[in-house]
Amino acid sequence: MSELQGGVLVFDLDDTLYLESDFARSGFEAASAWLYREMGVANFADHCHAIFATGRHSRVFDEALAAAGMAGNRTLTAKLIEVYRQHHPRIALAPDALEYLCNPARKARLALITDGYAATQMAKVKALGLEEILDHIIYTDVWGPKFWKPHPRAFEAIQEWSGVPCAELVYVADNPAKDFIAPRRLGWRTIQIARIGRIRMAYATEPDQRPDAVITSLFDLDACLATLRTAPQSTITTNPK
Repeated sequence: MSELQGGVLVFDLDDTLYLESDFARSGFEAASAWLYREMGVANFADHCHAIFATGRHSRVFDEALAAAGMAGNRTLTAKLIEVYRQHHPRIALAPDALEYLCNPARKARLALITDGYAATQMAKVKALGLEEILDHIIYTDVWGPKFWKPHPRAFEAIQEWSGVPCAELVYVADNPAKDFIAPRRLGWRTIQIARIGRIRMAYATEPDQRPDAVITSLFDLDACLATLRTAPQSTITTNPK
């Protein structure tokens, strides 16, 4: 049974409830299928996967086009990005996330705060079936990119929606560089999930980025919550990787 009786658990999406690399793989396949239909270029996804696997994530399509022997083309790259962002992803919740979110013994309400282009994030939420599981979802991009984390607006909106004290709010996310700054300042508890296979191997470098605890799986979440209920706001690490 959840240790946050009557409280609210708020989750991030990418690399928190599923592996973002699965979305990237799905998007590369969609972009590759479009390129083959439109221009007859085969095996484009293989180049994308190979580049992405090296940790180079910012110019994958430009590099993949070059690897496929095609000259650089801003218009083509922009179209591939559009296809990537707008495709219907083939992704699934991580096994621990599925079990935790669908546990009938859980009493805490569940919410989501996610950054990124709203249409893309909405497609992910739909593919993962989260609309039927979560009580409240906030896409920060509907207010504009300036309201992406670490801006506090989404967290303040959750506080207003939930009607519970800040001490009863917990944010579970993967990226200390942006995820925990606002909720910490508002008095929430914060937990980093450092999944094996996550894209960003991020660690806190400043005090306001530090989560109260670090876990590697949502199977450890209830035990972590039980510890946080009685501990002062400080970092508690559970099986870090």
